[in-house]
Amino acid sequence: MIESVEFRNLKALRDTTLPLGRFTLIVGPNGSGKSTALWALLAAGNMGLLEFNKIATAGLGAYNNVSLVLRWGGTFAGNVTHVTWGQNDEPVRQTDFNEELSGDAIKVVNDRLDNILSAIRIYSFDAPSIAAPTSLEPHMTLGWNGRNLAGVLHQLRDAEPERFNALNEEVARWLPEFEQILFETHLGGPQSFLLRTREGHHKIQASELSQGTLIALALLTLAYIPDPPPIVCLEEPDRGIHPRLLREVLDVMYRLSYPENYGDKRDPVQVIATTHSPYLLDLFKDHPEEVVIANKIDQDVHFERLSDREDLDEILGDAQLSDVWYSGILGGVPTHP
Repeated sequence: MIESVEFRNLKALRDTTLPLGRFTLIVGPNGSGKSTALWALLAAGNMGLLEFNKIATAGLGAYNNVSLVLRWGGTFAGNVTHVTWGQNDEPVRQTDFNEELSGDAIKVVNDRLDNILSAIRIYSFDAPSIAAPTSLEPHMTLGWNGRNLAGVLHQLRDAEPERFNALNEEVARWLPEFEQILFETHLGGPQSFLLRTREGHHKIQASELSQGTLIALALLTLAYIPDPPPIVCLEEPDRGIHPRLLREVLDVMYRLSYPENYGDKRDPVQVIATTHSPYLLDLFKDHPEEVVIANKIDQDVHFERLSDREDLDEILGDAQLSDVWYSGILGGVPTHP
């Protein structure tokens, strides 16, 4: 697990640290570096993804670098990974290892950290991509926008029938008008999925389902596959979903992060999610350690874990967390000149 990420000279993230836990929700106004932080994490494992000239803070001098410092926790506590982009140099990633490691142990840890970083995924689901038919291939994975969902579901049904059945039950709980995921093969071979209604057993094509239904199905699928990525970044997972389902959205993200609480025997996934939803934020009043506020002051952004505020209890009182955030007292809201 990554315990924190220090950013230097990365767009609006000029000099700030993002604290992370097993689950982290980032809230803040548009342009406050939320997406930038996620893409920088992705680039830490895919070094050619970002170019210096496109990510450097405006006005950065020719001899300054853009850098990330990833401090690891848990099993990998004491290891620190440095990622640097220079104007005229190839990006570099290097890890300072826990001083207790030596010899073959360093190579084992280095390979493991490299594998984790290269497997980081960002998901920003959109309905047309989720609903699109898919050509079936071995070892299908869910695309960043939800593409290949039909193939991933088909694979789950065949390889992990118990998980597929559990997913169907959860879909029916979230969306009680439906009872079953079905599949249809199109001329030429592409596969699509359908949902069958509980009343009348009508088959509804994926392309005819609502945006919220499709995003809910993609989120659920991500939580039920047996081998999700070790670090998952979710951009506005509540997009298009009715506020009454937000507790279920939270539940499915927790299923990824805390599988032991759901009887799922797999490694935990570190989840980093962003939102603009006050309704979703309200669900975290009892877990301020999982909320990070992105404060934008002029052109600089600073991250602050909500539980680190010494005045938090006094500020919150009996109020809803969303009301306090909306008022601007906590920061993380648009400012006007």
